[in-house]
Amino acid sequence: MRDVELYRQILGLPEPWCVADVKLDLERSRIEVQVTHPEGLRWSCPQCGKELAVHDHAPERTWRHLDTCQLQTLLRARVPRVECAEHGVLQIMVPWAEARSRFTLLMERWIIDVLQQCATVSGACRLLRLSWDEVFGIMERAVRRGQARKRPQVLRRLGVDEKAFRKGHSYTTIVSDIERSTIEYLADERTRASLEGFYASLTPEQRDGIEAVAMDMWEAYLQATNAGVPGASRKIVFDRFHIMQHVGQAVDAVRKAEHRALRAEGDDTLTRTKYLWLYSRENLPDARRAQLRALLGQNLKVARAWAIKEALRRLWDYRREAWARRYFARWFCWATHCRLEPMRQVAHMLKRRLDNILTYCRLRITHAAAEGINSKLMAIKRRACGYRNPAHFKIAAYFYCGGLDLYPR
Repeated sequence: MRDVELYRQILGLPEPWCVADVKLDLERSRIEVQVTHPEGLRWSCPQCGKELAVHDHAPERTWRHLDTCQLQTLLRARVPRVECAEHGVLQIMVPWAEARSRFTLLMERWIIDVLQQCATVSGACRLLRLSWDEVFGIMERAVRRGQARKRPQVLRRLGVDEKAFRKGHSYTTIVSDIERSTIEYLADERTRASLEGFYASLTPEQRDGIEAVAMDMWEAYLQATNAGVPGASRKIVFDRFHIMQHVGQAVDAVRKAEHRALRAEGDDTLTRTKYLWLYSRENLPDARRAQLRALLGQNLKVARAWAIKEALRRLWDYRREAWARRYFARWFCWATHCRLEPMRQVAHMLKRRLDNILTYCRLRITHAAAEGINSKLMAIKRRACGYRNPAHFKIAAYFYCGGLDLYPR
């Protein structure tokens, strides 16, 4: 009787449910708590709430509860079913668990906490002594629960990016809320249709409320945003990180060509200098500053390309579009007359996209938050040793980066 009273207090079961028996099974390291209810009660239909008499009882079910003294604790009960004239025979809702769940509410909350701290399903499985399917099922249910609770809201500043799901050019389109640093939408591939699905899910008020969209210069995303966001031409900002990435690739192309030419003459000046030219000036490690100064003092083509790259970075210091446009015109003249074909090509590409590069002067938005989310997703993939199933990757992304209300109530 002491055990029954103890678990009645621990579980805090609301009336008319009560603890009928407690069994200790040391061989299997578990405690079984039998839960029951008095006879002759009326129960609410889970669909319409109408009070009805008991039709019958479902077969006994078992729920995993929080461990007691490192012993697995299981709740067992036969749940009443009612026959509603409108909805048929249905099993009532029990107060300690959600429908179709094999875990109590408290156990689900604990598993969600462990998952968030471990950041891997396998790690949570080892700590909780559960199977992968059980733990991932709770993660999946938590994401569905969080998305169902999510209320429509205006997303003022968006980030649009793609993430390689796995090798072989398999991509996922990611739309993030830059202000809250949360993932709002995931879609397969990086096509126009991938992003159009997000805009189609928004109400007219939500689309009107979008003030800025940061993205790279991928044509499919540009077309989808122009079609889905009113006044998109004044709201799209091509992200400076991606722009400088393109310019950095042009610098590296210059280095490769010059390195091949020098190696043919037996000159190893540019050996192991790839990343030296890709650093921005302020991020260059102190240990390599002397090396860069020595190389800049030589008549190298890559040194000219590096100077052009560094000069472009000052474009984002301007706050007035007219002055930024004047600065770009001078930079463009330099880049296209430097007799370095990769730099000339990237300069012409930026000129074609200039209007949506200079919107930064007015909107002051970058893709930094989205890149932060990308870093989190890379860490999630690395800890999980990759995902073969794209649906599982999306669930993990929403769970860890979706800003959802995941806990059962």
